[in-house]
Amino acid sequence: MSPTSPKIPYGGDYNPEQWPQEVWDDDHRLFTRAGIDTLTVGVFSWSLTQPAEDAYDFTVLDRILDRAAAEGRQVCLATGTAALPPWLAKRRPEVNRTDFEGRRHRYGQRHNFCPSSPAYRSAATALAGRLAERYAQHPTLLAWHVNNEYGGACYCELCAEAFRGWLRERHGALDALNDAWWTTFWSHRYTDWDQIEPPSALTEHWRGPDRTAFQGITLDYQRFMTDALLGCFTAEKEAIRVHDQDTPVTTNLMGAYRPLDYHRWAPHLDFASWDNYPPLDAPPTRPALAHDLMRGLKDGAPFWLMEQTPSTTACRDVNPLRRPGELRLATWQAVAHGADAALYFQLRASRGACEKYHGAVIGHAGRDDTRVFREVAALGAELELLGDATLGARTPARTALLFDWDSWWALEISDGPSRLVRYPDVVHAYYRAAREAGADVDVIPVTADLTPYDVVLAPVLHLVKGDLAARLEEFARRGGTVLATFLTARSDEHDRAFLTDVPGPLAPLLGIRVDEWDARPEGVVQPVHMGEFTAEARLVFEIVQPRGAEPIATYGSDFYAGTPAVTRNRVGKGGEAWYVATALDQPGVDHVVRRVLARHDLIGPYADHPRVETATRVAPDGTRLLFLLNHAAEPVHLTAHATAADLLTGKRADQGEPLPLDPLGVAVLRLEEDAQ
Repeated sequence: MSPTSPKIPYGGDYNPEQWPQEVWDDDHRLFTRAGIDTLTVGVFSWSLTQPAEDAYDFTVLDRILDRAAAEGRQVCLATGTAALPPWLAKRRPEVNRTDFEGRRHRYGQRHNFCPSSPAYRSAATALAGRLAERYAQHPTLLAWHVNNEYGGACYCELCAEAFRGWLRERHGALDALNDAWWTTFWSHRYTDWDQIEPPSALTEHWRGPDRTAFQGITLDYQRFMTDALLGCFTAEKEAIRVHDQDTPVTTNLMGAYRPLDYHRWAPHLDFASWDNYPPLDAPPTRPALAHDLMRGLKDGAPFWLMEQTPSTTACRDVNPLRRPGELRLATWQAVAHGADAALYFQLRASRGACEKYHGAVIGHAGRDDTRVFREVAALGAELELLGDATLGARTPARTALLFDWDSWWALEISDGPSRLVRYPDVVHAYYRAAREAGADVDVIPVTADLTPYDVVLAPVLHLVKGDLAARLEEFARRGGTVLATFLTARSDEHDRAFLTDVPGPLAPLLGIRVDEWDARPEGVVQPVHMGEFTAEARLVFEIVQPRGAEPIATYGSDFYAGTPAVTRNRVGKGGEAWYVATALDQPGVDHVVRRVLARHDLIGPYADHPRVETATRVAPDGTRLLFLLNHAAEPVHLTAHATAADLLTGKRADQGEPLPLDPLGVAVLRLEEDAQ
């Protein structure tokens, strides 16, 4: 279920409750000028709409929605439950969170509620139900926005008790739990559920949340907290559904956000939406990876870009400004990867508090002649011109990247081999290599169907669970290529080491055995020879013994010089399984990934232009759209690989003709039938 709109919804977070009526008039005049048609309202309005436990006041929200309807705009209505009202925190102090160090917080900030608190859930669902009852039939309602950017964790007694109940459901019996957590280590065997404590600075952890004596306990608590916060979302959604069976419901996620496993949330979202705030000096493949991860939550269905800054953020130590053209490029990148909405935070700058310097479409002076406003308005005109051409379009990827929150958690809380290995960095390196080679990539959970793909990338898949090993082997036997890396298949779903050769259940598929591994400081560099090409490797060097696989690259120094650093195993009828036993530099990863993609003819037509990003979407009517995004500050001169028309300019290019792109330029090409 996705929102229905005649074009890409364009707008963002709007908080008119902060302003007098005359400012509203100016805002809507400027919204019209900028092509803004969609407003996200009520995100932090709890204390306004419910000033006391037994009092609701919808006067301001009524005016906001009625004014939007009169202006012909649509509304994404938030439930406002992401920040407690002061009266609730004071009256029921148990709704306030207890932090990792065991301190019960007093009222303040946001995301400040205990997800296990019955008082919080009761108040939040009551508010969501009241809102749905009042506004379900409002003509401006486009979607429901529950809470806001769920995150954080609580360690109070309510959460401890809820955790024990969660463990009973998951493990069934204490003997099973003791076995899963390997509690014979350090005299931890539990004989009663009440003995179990949440893993925190007061119990299993030292020097922060990534250092724990028992990985199994911490891993389960992260899963539990994901489910606890999800329970808050589903409770509010159910309260909405009592009064509104039809309007789609979502909450804004945060891309590759470590604390919450969004794959567990995906079935409960009517559509995925997320907030895109990458560091502005990050390579463009970082936000692209997050876009594809969000698209993968709902089996490739389009998502909403719920928030992005039009100019600058305010929450970092240093907050760079988006240069001219960067906003347009970032927005079209989101559309290229599956966004069916483009929204901002924020539409008008807040006058006070911590986000008063956060970028906004309309600044404090309310001007329409700023560079930012002009760029937003020009982009609004382009989206109006595009119309519904991309709505509902999907990405026909033949390359999949497996993304697994359990592996992320387990890898980064592990004692050894190296705390310098960061899951998102390794995943991004392989994703970047595939994307810069011109391959469309689906970022999918380990439970996903693999049959649509020719290549499966599985970087640092630390835990191998369920039937994944068998499905990967079957995939390769059908002719596909699997690529795995160091520190893959080390443990089971409970983070217990496999009682077999590394890499555990993937060893037969990969045709190797790993008995030893060498972890070194970041400054230690090991050459890896790949024929005439030499890459550099760091951090972890696994010492591989081939058991059917052939060496593709070898280490160049230390006592394991000459042993395999990259291997390939032939599988079935034309399938292959590659293993990269070390953390290669980006050129090394690029070299390996391009060899894998080339055997399936997945190298794109513009792969020799590293700053040109390509992405494909296929519209519901079969129209094939190719997005070209120039991330360079210089023009690029391409040659059309197929006959196409640019939907943004109307210009047509025949195959073989010049296809120029301006600095930070964008083209949305509709490929002609014979070129598809």
